[in-house]
Amino acid sequence: MLGLVPRADGEVRVAGATVRPGKPPAGVGYVPQVETVDWSFPVTVENVVLMGRSGGIGRTPWPSKAERREVHAVLERLGIAELANRHIRDLSGGQQQRTFLARALIADPRVLLLDEPTASVDVKTRDDILHLLVDLNRQGVTIVMTTHELNAVAAHLPWVVCVNGADGGIVAQGPPAQVFTDHTLSRTFNATMRVVRDAETGALLVAEAGTHGPLSLLRPASVAMASD
Repeated sequence: MLGLVPRADGEVRVAGATVRPGKPPAGVGYVPQVETVDWSFPVTVENVVLMGRSGGIGRTPWPSKAERREVHAVLERLGIAELANRHIRDLSGGQQQRTFLARALIADPRVLLLDEPTASVDVKTRDDILHLLVDLNRQGVTIVMTTHELNAVAAHLPWVVCVNGADGGIVAQGPPAQVFTDHTLSRTFNATMRVVRDAETGALLVAEAGTHGPLSLLRPASVAMASD
């Protein structure tokens, strides 16, 4: 969807425009996994967010006062305005994730792609990020995200696409209440999975029911969600 890797088949369109290899489509923001970031690179939070405006920078190579005000407004919206001058390596996992979310939001995207946005963060930070994404979605931003957190994240989203990377295909898609079945999730993760309902809340609960030794490996799989 970003044009960063060649598509296997067919055509990819975002907001009606065909995605070309090596050329990210306009109006799409991207938030990577924080594990993929080079934390030794000497940049502050403000510097990182300004990178999201690189395509629309003015005549000078340094940011204007207006652009700095925009950065401050986005950081304030995400609750990290006081970290603007902090080096990214000195942030907590949740602060790092919010910083890269701010970098995506500074360009006012219509579509927001997130790769495991709740990985490596604590429970409260995870909930804060999800509430923020819900607010953005209600404001008209389409959200597409990948996650392996079935109970905490995927079960609460409106649309789920189960993808098995090893077999190279979509296993199922639809509302979690329809998609989350023993059969579908077992095919997705290549492991025996069970889906039950919480006796008090009725919420879906997913658990790996298979037994295996500590060195056994599962083939790669992921679950992607989209809401628009």
